[in-house]
Amino acid sequence: MSPRFASPARSGVLAAAALMLLGACTSEGDPNGLGTPEPAPQPSTRTGTPSTPATPSDTTSQGESSQAPDGVARPRVVGTIATGLVAPWGIDFLPDGTALVGERDTTKVLAVAAGSVRTVGRLDSVAPQGEAGLLGIAVSPTFDEDSLVFAYFTSAVDNRVVRMTYDGRRLGEPEVILKGIPRGFIHDGGRLEFGPDGYLYVSTGETGEEQLAQDRSSLGGKILRITADGDPAPGNPVDGSPVWTMGHRNVQGLAFDDRDRLWASEFGANTWDELNQIDKGRNYGWPLVEGKGDLEEYRNPFAQWRTAEASPSGLAYLDGSLWMASLRGERLWRIPVNQDGTIKQPEDFFVGDYGRMRTVVVAPDGNLWVSTSNRDTRGDPAPKDDRILEIALR
Repeated sequence: MSPRFASPARSGVLAAAALMLLGACTSEGDPNGLGTPEPAPQPSTRTGTPSTPATPSDTTSQGESSQAPDGVARPRVVGTIATGLVAPWGIDFLPDGTALVGERDTTKVLAVAAGSVRTVGRLDSVAPQGEAGLLGIAVSPTFDEDSLVFAYFTSAVDNRVVRMTYDGRRLGEPEVILKGIPRGFIHDGGRLEFGPDGYLYVSTGETGEEQLAQDRSSLGGKILRITADGDPAPGNPVDGSPVWTMGHRNVQGLAFDDRDRLWASEFGANTWDELNQIDKGRNYGWPLVEGKGDLEEYRNPFAQWRTAEASPSGLAYLDGSLWMASLRGERLWRIPVNQDGTIKQPEDFFVGDYGRMRTVVVAPDGNLWVSTSNRDTRGDPAPKDDRILEIALR
């Protein structure tokens, strides 16, 4: 067994852990810690300065947001791709530029292209509840050869990864390739991302059962790395295990940068949300550490935010920066990434303008698509919600 997955050292963290565990069940900023809907957030009148600045890790500057740096264009909404959606969650693009979009609660998969939205499938085995349902979608990197689409969803007994063929008109029957991921009313993870190595990275949550994140026998509270057949990928930290990293609370964003580094956005509990750089075999500390802990056995976040400014979900990389969608924070964060893997000061945009932001992806034309999540029982829907916005950086 990899030494990085050794049992967590308790020395120096027990007192802090005990305090954290008393109130560490918050979901997407839910102050009650019960997974129940929070009060509808009020639109902010601020212009991008958090009331509580992010506290830096050892590799970052503070997360106060300000004007865009000199020479860098500010993102702007240039169009609306689709309206009238219901909690769109997973989004990925086919080689022809069509996007497949999954709705968490209706369990529909939609094909979105050139102003048209049509249903191409519905996953009848999905059992939506709370934060669970039809979550991540990923198109095979070899789609032209295999016509495969992958999805992460909650069934009646677990969370699982399935694959389906897509013929341009309809999705085929789902084939389960990985099952047994813990399910819950909250903290189901669910993001899928193919890496440059061709393997599928899968984020899972600890379902509110905090101990699962440190349980080496559980798939909860982990990032997994599997083949297209659902087998543990070669080179994983422990031979025969799909686990790539552990100690996560609820990762809902995965993105690779232009140097093939993997980044993840993660919900905190009552204090800190996190942006992490994901390294093979590392332990990210939950529930013993929330945010920066400065303990050798746990990986520090590269940036952290108060939950009111973030509650982060989707993550994408474009033009030298990570772009992070925020739910309770109702904004889009830009985190510039240096060539050496450190980051510059984050900035936020569109604060309160469109409500809760769930997913951000890079479209084939080089713009960003960002989905709102105001019809997920926790938002305050506008007449055309939910929407997918098109955002240009140039």
